[in-house]
Amino acid sequence: MPEFTYRAAAGGKVLISWRGRVVTTLAGTEAAKFLERAAAVNAAAALQLLLARATRNFKRGNERGRA
Repeated sequence: MPEFTYRAAAGGKVLISWRGRVVTTLAGTEAAKFLERAAAVNAAAALQLLLARATRNFKRGNERGRA
């Protein structure tokens, strides 16, 4: 299962999730640009990188060790 996933929601929004939890919501022109870029990506690894960049480094400073 990929770390990051996304789905287009009503109203032109894009919800980006990490391990099943929504971490970022894009709206308006930002969401439209993201969807264009995601459609142009061919490799799964490239899509994961695009999604990680769209989250704007949401994990910075609040990581916890995994048990």
